[in-house]
Amino acid sequence: MIELTTPISEEAAAKLQVGDTVEISGYILCGRDAVLPRVLKMIGDGTVGELGVDLRGQVVFHTAVSVAGVGPTSSNKLEIESSIEPLSRAGVKLHLGKGQLKKETIEALERYNAVYAVIPPVTALLGSKTSEARVVAFPELGMEALHLIKVDKYPAIIGAAHGRSIYD
Repeated sequence: MIELTTPISEEAAAKLQVGDTVEISGYILCGRDAVLPRVLKMIGDGTVGELGVDLRGQVVFHTAVSVAGVGPTSSNKLEIESSIEPLSRAGVKLHLGKGQLKKETIEALERYNAVYAVIPPVTALLGSKTSEARVVAFPELGMEALHLIKVDKYPAIIGAAHGRSIYD
C-alpha cells in the first residue's frame, strides 16, 4: 500500500504505476458534472485563485457530498472526463472516480504527470474516513457544489498512469 498525502508532489505522481494500491490522506476537492465546467471556466478566465485552493498537487474526487456521504460517480461522463486534461494542466495530480477513460484522456494524464485512480463505491467506508467538509464554491449547486474535504487513508487503485490503463 502506497500512502499519499496531499498535496501530491511531482515525484510521487511519477512513481505511481497502474495497479498500485494507494491510501490518500489530506484535503481533496470533490466535484462532478455540474461544477467541474465552472472550475474550468475559472481556469480559463484566470480567476481560479479566487477559490482559495491551490490546484497544484491537488486530488479531485468525482463525487457529490451529501449527508449520505461520498461515493464515486462515473468519470467517463462528458463533463467530467473533459475536465481531466485541463485540470491536470493546472496542476491536479490525481483524479478519483470510477469507470474506463478514453485513450486520449490517458495520454493527457501522461503529458501532465497526473494519474487516475478508481475507488470502489463504498459510501459508508469513505464516510468514516472523512473528517471535515466545506463548500469552496458554487453553493447554489447543493451537494454538487465544489467541496473541500479532509480524508484519512482513502483506499484507491491507480487505474491510469504513464499512458497505460487497467482497462487495456
